[in-house]
Amino acid sequence: MFRKSFIIATTLAVLCTFFSHAQAQVLDRIIGNEPYERVDTPLPLHDGFTTAVPPFARPEALFPHGFGMTDWLRDRGIAFLLDNMNEFAGAITKPTPGFPNYKQGASNAGQYAMSLNIDWERILGLRGFSTHSIAVGRYGTTANRMFGDWLNHASEDYGGGGNVVVHLVMLYGEETLWGGRLDIAAGRMAEMSDFQNSPLFCNFQNGSICGRPKAATDSSFTSGYPASVWGGRIRGRPWRSIYVQAGVYAAERGIYSAAEHRTGFAWLNRHINGVRVPFEIGFEPVFYHAYPGHLKIGGVLMTAPSADNYFDRNGAPFALSRLAPRTHRNNFGAWIMADQHIMNHYHNNKRGITVLGGFLYNDRQTALREWEAYGAVIDRGIFRSRPYDTLGISFTYEKMPIGVQKTGELLIAQNRPLPNHATGVQRHTSVFEVNYAIHVMRGVIFQPLMEYYFRPNGQGNLRDAALLGFKSHIEIF
Repeated sequence: MFRKSFIIATTLAVLCTFFSHAQAQVLDRIIGNEPYERVDTPLPLHDGFTTAVPPFARPEALFPHGFGMTDWLRDRGIAFLLDNMNEFAGAITKPTPGFPNYKQGASNAGQYAMSLNIDWERILGLRGFSTHSIAVGRYGTTANRMFGDWLNHASEDYGGGGNVVVHLVMLYGEETLWGGRLDIAAGRMAEMSDFQNSPLFCNFQNGSICGRPKAATDSSFTSGYPASVWGGRIRGRPWRSIYVQAGVYAAERGIYSAAEHRTGFAWLNRHINGVRVPFEIGFEPVFYHAYPGHLKIGGVLMTAPSADNYFDRNGAPFALSRLAPRTHRNNFGAWIMADQHIMNHYHNNKRGITVLGGFLYNDRQTALREWEAYGAVIDRGIFRSRPYDTLGISFTYEKMPIGVQKTGELLIAQNRPLPNHATGVQRHTSVFEVNYAIHVMRGVIFQPLMEYYFRPNGQGNLRDAALLGFKSHIEIF
């Protein structure tokens, strides 16, 4: 598997020299970003929609017309997309000695994804109403666990897919009113597709930032791609570049496990024991008509039971009393995120430098990651002859709460096993990534990269780990 993937990736890299004038395709335009992109765009100055339903995504593809099939469907209000994402990572550093299960190895993970968007206004005359569904098939594993890290995947396209040919990610209806000023959606949805998100995050591969910053899904009740729950959200735009949104999502146990949600069609609500209620306000200006930015501030309340990371029900350390941890039913999180395009290359506002930064905070009584801060730079089209290539640099920092640290210290003093697959006290961790995405040809991207893990799994007793790898994305239709 690894040898085959490496040969394919190398072939794509060689091909890039023959397609320097191909059309645009970037990692912002992947199927996983569709739900967010559709509503996370300032209203146009002039309404150019052919229906009240906002236009469906049509990224550059290998077969842009689908041999006539996709064009025929789009003319009738039906948009079908198919893509493949592959992620390879291999450690170039040796693991910490003394742990027989750790090794210096490589991994390959990926997915094929399919989306189907239907404009029911065109088909049945239901003004502003559309439906959306996404399904994936995932394969492979991730290298970070080979050297002892269980906090951040080296390949984000790993896990949650059920190891089946088709796993349903989401299926929901959406109503757009008043020219896009009000948008309502409900069905099988992922909270992280609507909140604490950005299409820029997956210009990187490591799971501390790709998909969404990892602290956003610190709770196993938080639904994020490719998991979904029953939920709904409403987003309003009182002004063209300002939105306010809120949602209610079921807090359901086991949404990422194959035992409970192998195919994504387990809709019987057997394990719902609370709700998550997120809120977010965003400002999306475009300065001087050429420098777009996003600023969002939000928070979430959750009523599902979550275990305290230090105290038992009597207020004593559960690592000493050996009683069950105290349970909390009112947990919270908060975030502030921003990105801003700050420079154009060659007088082209589609090229240039964008900076990202953010801070996420979780309830320190129940969290594994108390807070996370991240920063990144994305430079698109730095070379005149390569207008769609992208250079990316990111750094994330995750801090564990004092309760997690103290519990680890007490368990180690008693020679007892630690939670979270830890083999030492978890205090803080960081992940650095640098990459260069090559626009190989129409619909094809190949991205060599390097990842560096500081204090894997948040532990000081594990060696830092460096990995080399690549991400490839092929938009088929």
